[in-house]
This record gives sequence, C-alpha cells and structure tokens, in this order.
Amino acid sequence: MAYAIETKKLTKYYGKARGIVDVDLAVEEGEIFGFIGPNGAGKSTTIRTLLGLIKKTGGSATIFGMDCEKEKVKILSEVGYLPGEVFYYDNMRAIDLLRYSASFYKKDCTKRIAELADALSLDLNKKIEDMSLGNKKKVGIVQGLLHAPRLIILDEPTSGLDPLMQRTFFDLIQRENERGATVLFSSHILGEVQRICDRVAIIKEGRIVDLRSIDDLRKNSYKKVSFTAEQPVADFSLAGAAQIAQEGTATSFLYSGEINALLKKLADLPLVNADISEPELEEIFLHYYEDGEAAK
Repeated sequence: MAYAIETKKLTKYYGKARGIVDVDLAVEEGEIFGFIGPNGAGKSTTIRTLLGLIKKTGGSATIFGMDCEKEKVKILSEVGYLPGEVFYYDNMRAIDLLRYSASFYKKDCTKRIAELADALSLDLNKKIEDMSLGNKKKVGIVQGLLHAPRLIILDEPTSGLDPLMQRTFFDLIQRENERGATVLFSSHILGEVQRICDRVAIIKEGRIVDLRSIDDLRKNSYKKVSFTAEQPVADFSLAGAAQIAQEGTATSFLYSGEINALLKKLADLPLVNADISEPELEEIFLHYYEDGEAAK
C-alpha cells in the first residue's frame, strides 16, 4: 500500500539532546490522522522533518512515496502546512501575501482564495499589522489550503481562534478531507482529536507509545470503574488497573483487561454500589503521561 506519510525509525537529535527516536508512522491516503502529545513531546520536530525543514539524524521518511529530503520541492507542491505560530510581513495586505504565496504553485488560486476567505470571514484587504491573532491565523489557514493540497499538515492549528471559528475551521477541514485530502492533525487538545480524527498516534518523550483508532482507544481498551464499599478498601490493587484513587469508602480507576477478572474482583468486595463506563479521552491520555513508564 502507498501511504500519504510513512516513516521508519525516524530519528532526530539536536546535538546530544533528544528530538524524536525511532518514530514509525503510516498514514493512509484519505484519512484524518491525529498526532497527540504535550509540548516538547516531539510533534513539531516530526512535522519539520517530514517537510524537510530540518534534516533527520536517522531512519527514513516519505510523503506519497517520495523521499522527504531528496524530493522536498516536489513534495511541498502537494502539501499545505499550518504551523502553530504564523509570522508575516506586517505592512502587507492579506490578499497581497496570498497572491504571492499562490504564485509558487503555477495555478490560478484566485477563486479558491476568495472561497476560503469567505468561509472564514476574513477581510483580505486588511493589513496584517492591523489584524488580531485570530485573523492572522485565518490568513495562515487560507495560505495552507489555497492550492488544494493532497496532504494538509496542521500543527496546533486552533490556537488563536475563538470557539465559533474553531467550529468553522473543523467543518472546513472535513470538507477538504471529503474532496480527497489526507490530514495530519497535531494537537495537545484531546477534544479536537476526538472530534475530527480517524486514528491517533500518541507520542511521549520523542517516541510513539501507542497508535490506534479513536473508537478503539475510547471504547475497547479502557473502562472507567468506580465503586463505594461498606468500609474503606485498604490498598486496592488489580492487574490492569491504573490511576487508582481512593477517598474514604470510594475507589475509582481506569481498567484495561479481562472484564471477567474485573467482575470477579468486584464481586469479592462488600459493595454499596458500582459503576463501569466509558472514560473520557483525556483520562485515557493521562494514563500515558503519569509518572513511570507508559503502560500499553
């Protein structure tokens, strides 16, 4: 299968400092792929390596089968990129900047620019120096999408956008996906990933610690369990239980394992009540970043 993005043991060190280590990704054409991790985990380093903005230390990276370093110019004609922070020449109007950007793609993007600006309620005649942070981000969105790219790479894309405009942005990205674009969506905001992505890779300290579908991550892997007993349960433990919290007679935890083992454990306790439900994605995510090694 030809992947939109494929990396094998992709590694980047900054001198002796760790960037990313042995990152393996395989993003299928046409999917919206989430890339999750806190600041400093390696998301932006991975993206900048894919775009050829920095050179890898080891491993390989391809986009649409093309080497990310050797065929960078050709790749960039197929990619739309929105960085977490956008910086422009302040004395330019938005339309002048976007026309200049469009000139690199050797196609008429006039209609496309107008449609995107209209969708985002962006005043193209306004000078960038007079724009708010949110409107500058809108310029970045139009710039990244004006040439109808096959691959859209978004690095923390919603910073600076108000909630209503975030909704508009998500609708826009989903429409781009429906027309055939592949999307790599990097974020530390789990609700965003849960809302828009098909699969997600979780990165911790430069390494991929898990990769699965959103549905599988939320529904099949973990259960949120809470119970109240007749008296406090001292030193509660169970294989597959994580984030165990106890207060008085109440105990709660995330559980990944055989459901029969869980029910047997609960049946042996003097329970007053119990609840087993689907956890929020945030609760699952925190499991990977609690102290100690990431549990799988």
